[in-house]
Amino acid sequence: MSLSPAELRARAQAASAHLPGLILSAERLSRLVAPGAHGMRRAGAGEDFWQYRAAEPGESARNIDWRRSARSDVEFVRDREAQTAQSVGIWVSRGQGMDYSGDPERLPKGQRAQLLALALAMVLLRGGEKVGLLGRPARTGRRQVDRMAEGLTGLIPVDTDDDAPSAEAVRTNQRLVIISDFLTETDWVAALLSRATALGVRGVLLQVLDPDEEEFPYSGAVDFRSLSGNMRHDSRDAAGLRDAYLMRLAQRRDWLTAQAQGAGWYFGHHRTDHPPAHALSWLYQVLGG
Repeated sequence: MSLSPAELRARAQAASAHLPGLILSAERLSRLVAPGAHGMRRAGAGEDFWQYRAAEPGESARNIDWRRSARSDVEFVRDREAQTAQSVGIWVSRGQGMDYSGDPERLPKGQRAQLLALALAMVLLRGGEKVGLLGRPARTGRRQVDRMAEGLTGLIPVDTDDDAPSAEAVRTNQRLVIISDFLTETDWVAALLSRATALGVRGVLLQVLDPDEEEFPYSGAVDFRSLSGNMRHDSRDAAGLRDAYLMRLAQRRDWLTAQAQGAGWYFGHHRTDHPPAHALSWLYQVLGG
């Protein structure tokens, strides 16, 4: 279904209505994680001190740390830690299902995903990293926070339940963060990871779900419909579906874990009723791994 320009503007305005609150919430959340550049833990052309080592025969005099060497009969070289010149690309699904919340007191999955994405960007930017939405320029500096926030809230929801990042947007010298509910078609995951592996790109898959999607607390007659209206299942005994649903969810997670591990990536999952700081800390840690 195509939308008129007026409909597109209305959707964009509705999506960006919570922009100031998103920035404030992300700022508070990001303060819970101490930033730092992700070094490669080997000698190289970085800026941070790593170790002293004894000078080797033929070592250039400009490499000698004369102050440290003056305290010994041995000449020492001050090695720095090599750091990646990589940028971080973040993608957040805008499939219709991301607008779901099982309780009006909980954020929809999409808004929680936006919060995590922006807070992670803030932490990385404070550490001097380049960050951007996947397919858009990655930059440093405070202004990039505003660009990221505007980009996240300005994303128009797709008209279907499925949403996928373009594998062609993956470039070398990137680390990627892919946030979705991963509940619909997932063939794109294998395609994305295949391209990432070929380019030497590492990253993270994070599944964000509502507690109702985690626990399936339904019983009796329930008419299940996707938010797009493209899928529907009318059940007279919803409780009888619980075991099969939970098994399918576990199988989906096992598959995502295997796909991620096979590509040298990480897979994690987060519930919208759990503190976002836990997911943020995990994302930051594994990106530096």
